[in-house]
Amino acid sequence: MKFSSDAIDRAKRVKLIIFDVDGVLTDGSLNIGANGEIFKAFHCRDGFGITLAHSCGIKTAIITGRTSEIVSTRAAELKISAVFQGNLNKRGAYKKIKEQFGLTDDEICYVADDLVDLPVFVQVGFRAAVGDASPEVIERAHFVAENFGGRGAVREVTEFILKAQGFWQAIIERYISPDLKDDVTNLNQ
Repeated sequence: MKFSSDAIDRAKRVKLIIFDVDGVLTDGSLNIGANGEIFKAFHCRDGFGITLAHSCGIKTAIITGRTSEIVSTRAAELKISAVFQGNLNKRGAYKKIKEQFGLTDDEICYVADDLVDLPVFVQVGFRAAVGDASPEVIERAHFVAENFGGRGAVREVTEFILKAQGFWQAIIERYISPDLKDDVTNLNQ
């Protein structure tokens, strides 16, 4: 991973993480079935990173250009707080999310991979790119994951934020504790 000199300070302020879907939560592949249905693959570690962020009070949202029932299903499974689909122009959805949560740009992270993300990406306080993002996204990022979209990059981003905010050691302790309860976090990954 690569990050700017001010990335840790920026990550400390994050209260909400917004994800693009295709190329961020998935690897960008669209598998189309015989009847025209679209299938997307999501990575369990990315889902668990989102679950860990929620367990520490960080909210999450999705803004995506495509509309897909599978995204709705995955977002519900992960308890993502706000989902905006069919938004190629992502600024309007971003404004609604800021209003919904009462946050400033500095308190928001956006995880991006491509040009369509740039209008929102350049507004947020903490800009994170997946490892295979376009060069234009990478050059504007405060954090660049080693992993590619849909292959663990989201987990890297959430872990970086949780470490910056001082939550990571307590998370580890939860899992190595002999008193681990089955309900430590929602294990929908």
